[in-house]
Amino acid sequence: MTTLPLRLSGEVAQALAEGAAVVALESTIITHGMPYPQNLETARRVEAEVRAAGAVPATIAVIAGEIRVGLEADALEALAQATDVAKLSRADLAACLATGGTGATTVAATMICAARAGIAVFATGGIGGVHKGAEESFDISADLQELAQTPVTVVAAGAKAILDLPKTLEVLETLGVPVIAFGQDGFPAFWSRESGLPAPLRMDDPAGIAAAHAMRAALGLPGGQLVANPIPEADEIAADTLAPLIAGAQQEAEAAGITGKSVTPFLLQRLFELTGGRSLTANIALVLNNARLGARIARALAE
Repeated sequence: MTTLPLRLSGEVAQALAEGAAVVALESTIITHGMPYPQNLETARRVEAEVRAAGAVPATIAVIAGEIRVGLEADALEALAQATDVAKLSRADLAACLATGGTGATTVAATMICAARAGIAVFATGGIGGVHKGAEESFDISADLQELAQTPVTVVAAGAKAILDLPKTLEVLETLGVPVIAFGQDGFPAFWSRESGLPAPLRMDDPAGIAAAHAMRAALGLPGGQLVANPIPEADEIAADTLAPLIAGAQQEAEAAGITGKSVTPFLLQRLFELTGGRSLTANIALVLNNARLGARIARALAE
């Protein structure tokens, strides 16, 4: 039988053995989200926020055919400077491991690896979802199915605003995934605090979110929870400001024949250009905010 190539850093292994709070972090933001050295600086800031909030950060990546849960300083820097790093989801995680490859984990792959390591909370930027025009393209992120299968509470600033948010919420409901807005009634839209859509659930206390996670396990329900944590008010870009920019970028993508996995990076790059870099600044702010909340939930679970 094949043994899972899983290696925990000393800090993460000790924290898990002691029942302390641990927060998983993805690695695609490092390899595919921004250039070096800004990517490394951001990764370090996110880990620092988790520690400051009383938990241990566990950045996850696949390096030379091994799942690494918790990256030491040298490994984090090497990953930040690496080129041609695969972007791994559920479909290609096993193949990358089996062939000794190196890859950064998306939301779905990070959830899988976190669950195998025994980590229950994962903080990220935003989840993937249903793309606009999915009724013809069938372009739906694997993140949604992963939330329905893998028992990890995911803290995100909602789904990326370039997606079809009403359809994304409908699919999450169909899959039985709890969608919990933190501190407000509306579902946030990544760079914006409000999407104009009501959230199915609202909770104002990390302890309540942790209790709901534990109760799902007690009920024997598969899957995790999506905690939709709005971007801080001072950092948001209003939805009505973004809407025409997103529409224009999507028209450009269609005209250029951009499809599949290439759509999201194209749209994010165009929005970076159209907002004069504000979209990236907001992205960093919301990831830091999610790291803080993720640590609070992990602490509540540990206690």
